[in-house]
Amino acid sequence: MRLKLLVLAAHLLAASLPSLAQAQPAPKVPLSAFVHEDQYSHPRLAPDGKHIAITVRIPSGDRFVPVVVFYSLPDLKQVGAIRMPAFELPLDYLWVSNNRVVITKGKELGSREQPVATGEILAVNLDGSRQEYIFGYDMFKASKRGDRYGDDYAWGEIEGLPRPLNEHVYVASHTWSGNHSLLYDIDSVGAARKLIADLPSPKMNFVFQTDRTPRFAYGVGEDSYALLYRYDDSNARWNLLTEKNGLRYAPITFRPDDKSFIVKMSPKGGPDELVEEDIKTGARTVLFADRDASVGTLQPGSRAGMPTAVTAGVGIPRVHYFDPASDDAKLHKTLSDAFPGSVVTFINFTEDGKTLLFGVDSDRDPGSYYLFNRATGKADLLFASMDAIEPEDMRPRTPISFKTRDGVTLHGFMTMPAHAAGARVPLVLLPHGGPHGPYDSWFFDGDAQFLASRGYAVLQVNFRGSGGRGVNFEHAGYRQWGAKIMDDLSDGLKWAIAQPDIDGKRVCAYGASFGGYAALMMAAREPDLIKCAVGYAGVYDLNLIVNGDQAKRDKTYAAFYRKYLGTDKAELDRYSPVTLAAQIKAPVLLIHGGKDKRAPVEHAEAMRDALVKVNHAPEWLLAPNEGHGFYDTANVTKFYETLAAFLDKNIGK
Repeated sequence: MRLKLLVLAAHLLAASLPSLAQAQPAPKVPLSAFVHEDQYSHPRLAPDGKHIAITVRIPSGDRFVPVVVFYSLPDLKQVGAIRMPAFELPLDYLWVSNNRVVITKGKELGSREQPVATGEILAVNLDGSRQEYIFGYDMFKASKRGDRYGDDYAWGEIEGLPRPLNEHVYVASHTWSGNHSLLYDIDSVGAARKLIADLPSPKMNFVFQTDRTPRFAYGVGEDSYALLYRYDDSNARWNLLTEKNGLRYAPITFRPDDKSFIVKMSPKGGPDELVEEDIKTGARTVLFADRDASVGTLQPGSRAGMPTAVTAGVGIPRVHYFDPASDDAKLHKTLSDAFPGSVVTFINFTEDGKTLLFGVDSDRDPGSYYLFNRATGKADLLFASMDAIEPEDMRPRTPISFKTRDGVTLHGFMTMPAHAAGARVPLVLLPHGGPHGPYDSWFFDGDAQFLASRGYAVLQVNFRGSGGRGVNFEHAGYRQWGAKIMDDLSDGLKWAIAQPDIDGKRVCAYGASFGGYAALMMAAREPDLIKCAVGYAGVYDLNLIVNGDQAKRDKTYAAFYRKYLGTDKAELDRYSPVTLAAQIKAPVLLIHGGKDKRAPVEHAEAMRDALVKVNHAPEWLLAPNEGHGFYDTANVTKFYETLAAFLDKNIGK
């Protein structure tokens, strides 16, 4: 069972933790363990440590809906809650006082798509009272203040909080016209606002000094190079800096004395580095750089300013401490030593630095959250994610690397099932979605663990175009969906089947979203290797993307699609699975939601029709009321049952 309590001695943490070793094959994990969503997530500790906000999923019909619930500490008694409208959710929230929280709204498009921010911001007291809609397109008409402020034809983003906290919040307003970025100081109680900055560039983010002076605004220009403004106290103006700072330059935070700041940058498009820059001289000191991996998760400290550490690296993440002698770094190391084989992540401290909320997760553990009291040296478990999952029943995710046919080193993961010595197991190639930006990490992966629990090895490759390795690596996948990205997956697959424990005659490709596209493309390109293919919420006709309704409605999406895919019809046809149906010999399973807006159901229907036309009809599972991935418990259960049965029939024992 999960660890329930951890007592920290002042000189050493000694904890009795479940062993990560697995001498015997794990029992078959019930499917319900993977269907069960996180009931609790996204905790945030109040500044005084007397309350905590947690997203709780409560049953509503056939699915679970997210609600922000406020609990008192240490008794965890519920004192308030706020629920969003249907298919909306609390994307993030920050305490603006000991009793009040601001919430950014998001919208669920499907379980296979990250929730999308709507640009709206709410505020509420922890007892659920004094609710205010303080920014968004529905602004002030709903709250009957149109005569005072007018509507927000803009998308809002929280940029920071005043210090000390005073129930105000700093909000960046990105106008829908796309030519301005505004910065407001907004009172979360009365919704009154004060304009702080107005910049003639879209989508700029703002960075404040420790004294709360807004100093920088950064973004990306039309030439794809970093764009940077700096506020000049002498003339009270925002000046555009013309010096090129590379493809990425994003200031993060200032030192407590405001004499230097921390910036994430990529001078030549390689993996992002973390650099400290002197505010007066511009002198730079590299704090963290990795040849293969960009800056990862920053661990906050108990004081504003310099983070305690960064967790990054290809494969199993490693921790780099900026000041190993600091109390916060010592605490992080001590906690990490108490959870061997896991990664400890600081979430937030109380204002006095005496209480810490932290998380612990790994490749086999979906994660647990603890409160640590520095005075008592004790950490108490708050809750565990996916609590039906027992980490000891899960399988290790082993980092791998290989050389592609053109000499590029790629990384990924292999998750092996429990199996007898000398046995050769079937393999599932599992390409991630995106493809530009997302990437597979070492941490718990529900699909990989489900498949491993059913006896399948799982290969995941961070192909060209994936995130986590810098701008150049991501751009290397542009207009290469059906070319070099598929080469990378093919090369990874050939590496995998050369391993002694893999049965190269029993290989299936399965993926969701772009992964569904890749699964069908691999079936067309490697008919001798791929024995079955599963596309879940996939895109199969690139012409439907470039010339589809979404591109016609939204100029931003249209620009992205042109950059990612180009507009050459012959090339789009050549890289579309619907035009390659005759080359697919393996059995195919197509799974889709009828209300999918990210990958409209027309993609699945076109793929099905193309296969039927060549007398190779696929198996078909449609959930009419689902979006980009299934939410309803019955539909998710049906999805996993169908997937397992299809794999068992085609590459199982």
